[in-house]
Amino acid sequence: MPGPTPQPVLVPILGDQLTPTLSSLAGRTPADTIVLLMEVAEETTYVRHHKAKIALILSAMRHFAAEMRAAGWQVDHVGLEDPANTGSFTGEIARAITRHDAAAVQMVEPGELRVMQALRAFQAASPVPMRILPDDRFICSLPEFYSWSAGRRELRMEFFYRQMRTETGLLMDGAEPAGGQWNYDRDNREPPPRQLDAPPVPQFAPDAITAEVIAMVERLFPHHFGTLAHFHWPVTSVQAEQAAAAFMAQRLPHFGTWQDVMLHGQDDLFHSLLSTSLNLGLLDPLDLCRRAEAEYRAGRAPLNAVEGFIRQLLGWREFIRGMYWLHMPGLRDANWFGATRPLPDFYWTGETDMRCMADCVRSTRDNAHAHHIQRLMVLGNFALIAGISPQELEDWFLVVYADAYEWVELPNVAAMSQFADGGTLASKPYAASGNYINRMSDYCGACRYDVNQKTGPDACPFNPLYWDFMVRNRDRLEPNRRIGRIYANWDRMSESRRADTLASAKGVLDALVPAAPGWAHAQ
Repeated sequence: MPGPTPQPVLVPILGDQLTPTLSSLAGRTPADTIVLLMEVAEETTYVRHHKAKIALILSAMRHFAAEMRAAGWQVDHVGLEDPANTGSFTGEIARAITRHDAAAVQMVEPGELRVMQALRAFQAASPVPMRILPDDRFICSLPEFYSWSAGRRELRMEFFYRQMRTETGLLMDGAEPAGGQWNYDRDNREPPPRQLDAPPVPQFAPDAITAEVIAMVERLFPHHFGTLAHFHWPVTSVQAEQAAAAFMAQRLPHFGTWQDVMLHGQDDLFHSLLSTSLNLGLLDPLDLCRRAEAEYRAGRAPLNAVEGFIRQLLGWREFIRGMYWLHMPGLRDANWFGATRPLPDFYWTGETDMRCMADCVRSTRDNAHAHHIQRLMVLGNFALIAGISPQELEDWFLVVYADAYEWVELPNVAAMSQFADGGTLASKPYAASGNYINRMSDYCGACRYDVNQKTGPDACPFNPLYWDFMVRNRDRLEPNRRIGRIYANWDRMSESRRADTLASAKGVLDALVPAAPGWAHAQ
C-alpha cells in the first residue's frame, strides 16, 4: 500500500520575483512543493502607488501563476479580494503553512528592508523551519559587493563597473575594454536635433486577466495617482521578451547618442522601457547585457550605445542595489542639506507654467514612467535646488513609477538626485540652472518663462533657484573640488545682481503651494 503523502515545502514568491528559475525552486519538484503567490493589501497601500503600478504587478503575478500551473506546479494564489486574506505577507505565509500542513518554508530574500525585517521576525517564530535564500538573479551578489566596498574611501560606480566588466568579460577585448575606453558617456550627451523620429515602443493590449485587474484597481483605489487609460506594459515573460527584442533591433543603435534628450510629448524616444520587466523578474539582466554586446560585435549597434546600455544594467543597477543594502536603514533618513520644504502640489497636478515640469508630470501620470534625465535633471533637480524634503520626494518617486521598488528608488533619489547622503554615492550634487534643460530639450522655446532671463518674474525659475541653492549651502559645497570654483562666478556678480537673484528665488519659493496632506500614505 502507498505510504502517507509527504508534507510539502511551501515556496512563497513575491510580486517582484516572477522568475521560474528562482533559487527557492532549485531542486524542487511539483510533487513536493506548493508555490504561494500573495496579493496583499499592505503592499498596495504602504504608499499610495500609481494605479498602473498596482495593475502591472498584480496582472504579472496572475499571469505567472497561470504559467506555473501550466508547467505542472501546485500554485496557491491568494487574491487581493479573498475574504480570508490577512493583508500581509507574514499573515498569508502563516495561513498557508496551516492550510497545506507544510513541512518547511523556503523563499528568496525580498528586495526591500521593510519586507526583510517582517520576514526575519516571522522566521524567528515560525512553526516550521524557514529558509530565506539569496537572490541570485543579480549579477553581483551582496557578499561580493560588500567585499568590493570594504576599506574604500569613496564608493564610485565607475570603478565598480570596471570590475564587473572584467569579471563578466562584457565588452572586453582580452584585458582591455572594447574600443580602448571604459566609458563612452561623453558621446551620449548630444542635444536634440530638429527632427528625432524614434520607432514606437511595443504596446501590449490588456487581455482578460489584465482587464479584470484594471477594473479591480479602479474600484479599490479610485483616489490613487495616475490613470489606467494608457496601460500597455508587458505582463508576461513572452511579452517582455518581445519588448526586449524590439529594443535591440530598433532603438538600441540610437540609444546612446540620444539617451539624455527630452522632447515635449515624446515620452519614449530610444529608451528601452525594460526596467519594469527587469524589476518584476521577467527578464534577466546578464542576458540583456550579452545580447546588447552581440549587437555591437555583429556591427548592428555602435559601441557608445551598447556600452551606455550595459553600464546602466551591469554598472548602475547592480551598484545601486549594493548601496541600498550597505547603507540602510540610515539612507532613508539622510538629509545632508537639512531640506524641509514640503513637496509642491504641481508634482501631482502638473499645473505649472514650467513647461518641462508639466510635461514630465504628465508623462508620469499617464504612463507611470519618465526617463532617467527627466527624473534626475527636471523633477529631481527642481526639488534639490528648491530645498524640498528628500523624504517627501522619495515617497513621491516610490508612488508614481511602475519600476520603483525601494532598493532601486531610494538610493537613486536620496543619494544621487538629492545628495542627501552628503556624497557617499555621487561626487557632486546634480544641481543645474535652466541652461542644461534648454540644451538637452525643446521645452524652453515655448515655455511661459524665459530661460535666458536670470532674474525677475519672467525668468526661468531654475535660474535663480540654482544660485539660491548654491549660496545657502556654500559652507558645505565650496570645499567640493568638482563645483567649488563655481562660487567665483557668484562673487564676481554685482551686489545688485546677487540681491535680485536671491529675491527672485524667494519669489519662486514663496509661490509654491504644498501638496495636500496624506498624498503619499494611506490614512
